[in-house]
Amino acid sequence: MAAAVPPSSRPVKRTRDAARTRAEILDVATEEFARLGFAGARVDEIAARMRTTKRMIYYYFGSKEQLFTEVLERAYTVIRDEEQKLDVEHLDPVSAIRRLAELTFDHHEAHPDFIRLVSIENIHEAEHISGSPSLASLSSPAIDVIARILEAGRAEGVFTADVDAVDLHAVISSFCFFRISNRHTFRALFGRDLTDAARRAHYRTMLGDLVISYLTAETH
Repeated sequence: MAAAVPPSSRPVKRTRDAARTRAEILDVATEEFARLGFAGARVDEIAARMRTTKRMIYYYFGSKEQLFTEVLERAYTVIRDEEQKLDVEHLDPVSAIRRLAELTFDHHEAHPDFIRLVSIENIHEAEHISGSPSLASLSSPAIDVIARILEAGRAEGVFTADVDAVDLHAVISSFCFFRISNRHTFRALFGRDLTDAARRAHYRTMLGDLVISYLTAETH
């Protein structure tokens, strides 16, 4: 006779199964929203790909709006986790700011769905992010890191630019974001593929050089 499963283990299994199901739905939903946008993506199609029902998805997420919001929350959490792990404390300010720029470059390249999702959310004027308590409170560790690097660089007399951490983060993100989001139109207009693997090291180095040149330029 098989041993009975201890009753105390059943809730744990149900919780684990629910977490796995939610994660799988978010995986499929991320692809659908990134491919078709918020308006174009259909919960019916997400359910069909999951081989489940629309009702089941609403059971876990409540609505299409909430599903998209949680897709965004997870996408932003991924990069925030990477920023949190960034170790630049042992580097000089110039090397540290270059390393942070490289992290953003690498992440944006590795997560094109993130770029598309952010573009879609901007079309909707950040209405989902604005309504998300977790995203509203999800500060970027990169901002704190940049602020410390800038402070150290100025204390050493290395950085001279009058710029704060948020603006510098915007400069770095802009280069990395444009390279992925606009690669198709840029190639059509100028005949150059910004994501060409042969030119990857060139663009990665160029980003760091541009930021450092700006930070260390002599003031007049």
